Amino acid sequence: MTNDQDEFLRATMGAADLVFNLSRRLTDSRQDAEDLVQDTFLRAFRAWLDHRRPKKVEPWIATICLNLARSRYRARARRPSEVPLQEWMVEQQQAADPESHAVEAIGRDELYRAIRELPEEQRVAITLVDLSGFSTYEAAEAMGTPRGTVLSRLHRGRRALARLLGDRIEELIR
Repeated sequence: MTNDQDEFLRATMGAADLVFNLSRRLTDSRQDAEDLVQDTFLRAFRAWLDHRRPKKVEPWIATICLNLARSRYRARARRPSEVPLQEWMVEQQQAADPESHAVEAIGRDELYRAIRELPEEQRVAITLVDLSGFSTYEAAEAMGTPRGTVLSRLHRGRRALARLLGDRIEELIR
């Protein structure tokens, strides 16, 4: 392994769970999330080799992940809708996911469904701050927006989630 590879692995190893969890919340299936994780680390490594090394790795790599997810979302929106059989197969695959516990899955799925209904800016802010543990400053850096914008998107997103989920919101987020 080269020095660049070693440095990259040491710097980004702690961000692997963050990137996977963020990807999982931004995509519709586990496979899409895994693809997004792989593409995120590949893009990050290429940037690393070009000597674009961040001071803070987690917001930097989250930004890469968010940008890739946005690009995929836009590309998917331009394509014709998928065949219902493929959707059924994805649902079956998700249902067979051994990580899921029945009770947790119901709450988690309900929360993720509600989050997916939010506008993209609110969805990203909620995902980074409430679900991934970013500070509002880190989220602002990752999203490329001022902190005040992140705070307003969080406020609006939380209000929308409260309308969608009622009293269950606190139970599901915490």
